[in-house]
Amino acid sequence: MPLANGTRLGTYEIVGLLGSGGMGEVYRAKDLRLGRDIALKVLPETLARNADHLARFEHEARTVAGLNHPSIVTLHSVEDTDGIRFITMELVEGQSLADLVTPGGLPLTRVLDVAIAIADALTAAHERRVVHRDLKPANVMVTREGRVKVLDFGLAKGAPPTTDDSEGLTVGAFSSPGHVAGTAPYMAPEQIRGEAVDARTDLFAFGILLYELLTGQRPFAAPTTMALCAAILHEAPAPLAPARADLPPDVGRIVTRCLEKDPRERIQTALDVSHELRQVRKSLEAVHAPRSTSEKIASIAVLPFANRSASADDEYFSDGLADELLNVLARIKGLRVTARSSAFTFKGKQATAAEIGRALNVATLLDGSVRKSGSRIRVSVQLVDVADSSHLWSETYDRTLEDIFAVQDDIAQSVVKELRTTLLGEEADSDASGAVKVDVAQAAKGRGTDPEAHRLLLLARHLLNRFTREDVSKAVGYLKEALARDPEYALAWAELGRAQSMEADLHHVPPSEGYARAREATKRALALAPDLPEGLAVMAWIQLVCDLDYRGAAASYARALELAPGSANVLRGACAMASALGRHEEAIDLARRALEQDPLSAPSYHNLGAALDAADRLAESEAALRKEL
Repeated sequence: MPLANGTRLGTYEIVGLLGSGGMGEVYRAKDLRLGRDIALKVLPETLARNADHLARFEHEARTVAGLNHPSIVTLHSVEDTDGIRFITMELVEGQSLADLVTPGGLPLTRVLDVAIAIADALTAAHERRVVHRDLKPANVMVTREGRVKVLDFGLAKGAPPTTDDSEGLTVGAFSSPGHVAGTAPYMAPEQIRGEAVDARTDLFAFGILLYELLTGQRPFAAPTTMALCAAILHEAPAPLAPARADLPPDVGRIVTRCLEKDPRERIQTALDVSHELRQVRKSLEAVHAPRSTSEKIASIAVLPFANRSASADDEYFSDGLADELLNVLARIKGLRVTARSSAFTFKGKQATAAEIGRALNVATLLDGSVRKSGSRIRVSVQLVDVADSSHLWSETYDRTLEDIFAVQDDIAQSVVKELRTTLLGEEADSDASGAVKVDVAQAAKGRGTDPEAHRLLLLARHLLNRFTREDVSKAVGYLKEALARDPEYALAWAELGRAQSMEADLHHVPPSEGYARAREATKRALALAPDLPEGLAVMAWIQLVCDLDYRGAAASYARALELAPGSANVLRGACAMASALGRHEEAIDLARRALEQDPLSAPSYHNLGAALDAADRLAESEAALRKEL
């Protein structure tokens, strides 16, 4: 029976009932001795009467009282007055998360702030070997000032089974093997099976709580407690994406990893969760942060062009045109261009401009289609503003294959001009147009003059992206055909060097032979176009992995980065070189820059993980490598 207002328990006077649950009733009370308001929790009689349970509870309470963290409610004391056992705690004025969660979920920035605070609280507790065992929205308070406070850390240990009326589900609180502890919708599989629990058990509950904050609903649902437990044990959680369209991929991945059935497969520590959530928040802040005029940079992703030709075999041509434009734009100073491997992730997928923009962290998208019929082509392109999906510019070109280079130049010039005027506020005068033409011409250096050789180059690149022995060998053959038609085609020589280096890397041919051939082809490329970034990058790789010429590789990579600072491939190679020289911080910086250009790339995360591992930053390395996986 609840205590009446005005009831005295030692030096405490009951002011009002705040709530009740499986661990007893909670009151607002006045500490008459110190003249402050506190929260006072009266423990269930079943606990107070059982000496063993009570002894275990008080031992746990002493441990919890030692926790000192701004996101953990402070426990003051465990006391006994007239046979009534109670604990006194910090009084938190505010609402529980259970009252704040709304259909559709909370705003993403708010979710991240709350989740990071909870993860930090778990980190502090777990470092003291305190496991919550019953993390749920009802046990998290948000103060009137917006601060997060987690209640009841570890206090379930030693308590007898009870019924939590707030959930309507049977709850136990023994933490020893063979007994169930927790609140059913938030219990980990090992809790349901009555197995021993540890810090990873809290992370499963955290995953459910985070899912609920994001969507307003839980990942597992069933009409009965037994069916709910079966779902948690055996079913995959409901996908997040359909319920939350604005969700960054990393947030979904964090939730998924927290909800792994096997504790060994989960994220292993709350500290890792906190780090990853902070990285997501930092990325979002970077996207939305205002830039000064001097800091402005136009950003774009070139999506794979749709193949509208009658033959599906012409897909290499539509992909190749997009790839060529991407490579030209990537060499334009002041323009950040997403790497091919990330931009082409969206090929064949139904995604909105806003979703793609968020995933790739860009302000604009270049989309298009190609229809090829005999010697004629129609190229339709559009530049889309991610913010409102509006078209900044669009054009259709009906030309012959002989005009393909002029079409590419027109598109590149129009895109650069539009980005500089619309996004950067530059004047669209004749001087600016002339500067754009010069920049695009400079970026297109190394290109050939023969349309058929160009087609063969696109086909070879298409095959190289498959990495198989047969496809790489075919690509080498097509590049040799292209060079037979156009021996001055510097870009084709560089691509041949890359293909032959790939044969050596993958041991399709004896490495010494493969690298020797690659070196000769790359030398031809650089003799024709000394400032060709693709040629410099291939030469740097050969110098690094075959010749062990670190000084030469460093010079080649430095020049390639100067000419193409936005090339993720060059950045990754430079990262590998810096790591080989023991320049760990430089390697980490280069790896992070590569990720900015190529945010959905497994190799970029691998390079970052390897660089962090070499620098002995193991927790961060593990996080990067798990993203790679």
